Amino acid sequence: MIDYHLHLWPHEESSVWFKLDQIAAYCEEAAKHGVSELAITEHANRFVDVMSVVGPFWLKSGHEPTSAVMADYFDFHARSSLEQYVALALAAKESGLPVKVGLEVDYYQDQMDVVSALLAQYPFDVLIGSVHWLGTWQFDDIDNAPQMREWTLRDVDQCWADYARALDELCASNAVDVLAHPDLIKVAGFYATNPSDFWDLMSESAQRVDVSLECSSAGWKKPIGEQYPAEGFLDRLVASGLTFTTASDAHRLERVGERAGDLAELLEARGVHQLASYSLRERQMIALRSE
Repeated sequence: MIDYHLHLWPHEESSVWFKLDQIAAYCEEAAKHGVSELAITEHANRFVDVMSVVGPFWLKSGHEPTSAVMADYFDFHARSSLEQYVALALAAKESGLPVKVGLEVDYYQDQMDVVSALLAQYPFDVLIGSVHWLGTWQFDDIDNAPQMREWTLRDVDQCWADYARALDELCASNAVDVLAHPDLIKVAGFYATNPSDFWDLMSESAQRVDVSLECSSAGWKKPIGEQYPAEGFLDRLVASGLTFTTASDAHRLERVGERAGDLAELLEARGVHQLASYSLRERQMIALRSE
């Protein structure tokens, strides 16, 4: 199996990235769960390089109550060097560790072209795409009271519609190879009246560009208590002939490869026996389970 969604955060109050021995520990933990290939995919929004081309987009919506919250978020998080991060991931790969050089590419409305141009300068194996905010609202920040309060103030169906539109733009940009946690909009436990309508839209967006989809265990740890994608959504994606990666979305060592076997069973029950593996952004299919 593979785990194509692992984060390496710099130390608190520092821009120093983790060391090779810590990536090796990730690989060792993954092997315990039958995972033989990892992709290091830190968030693009943590890098000053990315934010320098995107700029303070939250100022465009300064009237939104969540704008100031987002400003604080980027002030704290966007402080690391993309060059240092890629150098570390390359060093890990060249040392023989079973890792891929990747990045989680956050969605920036109407700015994916400049993000893609920047990332094209680096030898990434895989780029996974995600939508974590709508305007200045970080709808998945479940530990932030102002952000979560928005769920009680907004129309949930409209939230899902806005998310589906954002995901469509992300797909159409051809900026990413894999969609991470494709139905993340459900994370806080708020489901649309007819989620199948939005599953259809998101499935069609993925089909148009033949992007792979992430089957992730991370949702089992969230308020929704459900893997990404939901089983009904997964059924549609499989029926559409789309390909998959598996992921734990691990932010710390003990979560690497978590419930990989459960993800494999979900896919195998639907006739999926291969996963999408990437090298220099070229896809090849490998066996879901290692012999």
